[in-house]
Amino acid sequence: MSTKDFLEKDYYKTLGVAKGASADEIKKSYRQLARKYHPDANKGDSKSEERFKEISEAYNVLSDDKRRKEYDEARSLFGSGGARMPGSGSPAGAGGYSFDLGDLFGGNAGGSGGRLGDLLGGVFGGGGGRTTQQTTRPRRGADIETEAALSFGDAIDGSTVSLRLAGEAACKACMGTGAKAGTVPRVCPTCEGTGAGSRNLGNFAFSEPCKTCKGRGLIVDDPCAECSGSGRSMSTRTIQARIPAGVADGQRIKLKGKGAPGERGGPAGDLYVKVHVDKHPVFGRSGHNLTITVPVTFAEATLGAEIKVPSHRGMPVSIRIPAGTQAGRTFRVRGKGVRRSDATVGDLLVTVDVQVPRDLTDQAKVALESFRDATAGPDPRDELIRKAKA
Repeated sequence: MSTKDFLEKDYYKTLGVAKGASADEIKKSYRQLARKYHPDANKGDSKSEERFKEISEAYNVLSDDKRRKEYDEARSLFGSGGARMPGSGSPAGAGGYSFDLGDLFGGNAGGSGGRLGDLLGGVFGGGGGRTTQQTTRPRRGADIETEAALSFGDAIDGSTVSLRLAGEAACKACMGTGAKAGTVPRVCPTCEGTGAGSRNLGNFAFSEPCKTCKGRGLIVDDPCAECSGSGRSMSTRTIQARIPAGVADGQRIKLKGKGAPGERGGPAGDLYVKVHVDKHPVFGRSGHNLTITVPVTFAEATLGAEIKVPSHRGMPVSIRIPAGTQAGRTFRVRGKGVRRSDATVGDLLVTVDVQVPRDLTDQAKVALESFRDATAGPDPRDELIRKAKA
């Protein structure tokens, strides 16, 4: 069972019992719910199967006295959003609990591991030396976010773009030491190079940056003029970033290891690129499908026709418009859309727009009037008017 499960899941609510329920009440409720949601009684019902797993997980914790106590203590300590000791805040040895935070989550509670120190990033002291280890280990660089503008075609086909990034990096003048050339920093005598101190708050101690060295673990007596002893300075760099095919407007692309450099040999952070895609004068996007609206004449829509439609970066394709096609009908051309990550390709969706002629010759007008007389029938709006009155 993970620390996250202990803090986020309400096992009492899952079993439908009160927090102070007895072992018999917990067992009775579990048996009733298990019979109701057992997979054998709900074959093919994934929701019942998931509910059965939740019930079993809750019972495994609450039916074990030791694990139930650990669970209650964890939720009492962090469940309300504040850090407090279980047992109404009584100090150890004064009628309250005396326990070690590392013991609470240090073992394999259910086989998942997960230490409290890992969850809080070494906020609490008393962790058997873990605070020192945390402050001296390599530090990962920060993540960076930037933006890139692509043409409609480059977004569909993929493109390599140049990105100019600005951010903190190791000072080139002192190579990140913070000390003037020809000198070296010395180990902080207060924290002995760990960069951390502790502040005792009674029941527990908080780890905090060393006040003498400001958390660096080193003291610079003769600081570098470029970075004022910080060991970091602003720098700019240009990288070539590959934007994958099929990226959509507003999408964020993650480029692993392209962010800010790490410290003390730590890995670089990640770079997130928010993509802005220019609009196309002809085509649109709907997921991995391209869209286009094409005009057709009244005669083509009425009698049927074969028309040519443009495709993106390819030869026009022919589609058959059947007789009696209504305005707004959409036809699908397979494989003429946007490439997906699995190498399949979306489609081209063609919507027809029936054009009504504005200027008619006398001959065309006579022909159209003859067509009207030949197709005369009931008023097509009669049914609409009838429904409106009803």
